[in-house]
Amino acid sequence: MPVTDRRYHHGALREALVQAALDAIRDVGPGGWSLRDLARRAGVSHAAPAHHFGDKRGLLTAIATDGYRRLAAELDAAWQMSGSFLEVGVAYVRFAVRHRAHFEVMYRPELHHAGDEALIAARAASAEHLYGPVETEAAVDPSFDPEHAAVAAWSLVHGFAALWLNGNLPATLGQDPEAAARDVAAYLFRPPPGGDRALLGKP
Repeated sequence: MPVTDRRYHHGALREALVQAALDAIRDVGPGGWSLRDLARRAGVSHAAPAHHFGDKRGLLTAIATDGYRRLAAELDAAWQMSGSFLEVGVAYVRFAVRHRAHFEVMYRPELHHAGDEALIAARAASAEHLYGPVETEAAVDPSFDPEHAAVAAWSLVHGFAALWLNGNLPATLGQDPEAAARDVAAYLFRPPPGGDRALLGKP
């Protein structure tokens, strides 16, 4: 083992490689670096990333898996604390802003090993927190489609997060992404003009 790798023990080298990859993604995006570049960033042998992850796609799969797990935990915490689907949406935006490198990898399936079991499980766990809260509406109104409602809400907050991260939203929304997301997402809970119910009921 090269001298540069000896300072890492047990899982520390793997964690250092993941952190180096996250730094690289923030700097140049998911596609702007190689495993050799990553090894240089982490100060380890060029063989170390391949030894731990197989290839670049394996490393990005690990990052996406970690991202979905973190997202599921944040969405669950928001729901448990507030009982509000609106606040779950705000938590989604908060995650995207705080974990931008994860966010830029998670929804790019061409970057992952699609059949990875850990990735599939983590993605399903996060989806459960995105879709679960609106299912109660169906019990009140049989005509309500919880899947369509959840996709509408997810599309709004995901699109908002992407637009915010890329600086494409009006400056008049202010500098606080959570407050802006809360104001914008609240429109899902307002009855449409001439209608008598909001898409997602009360926040």
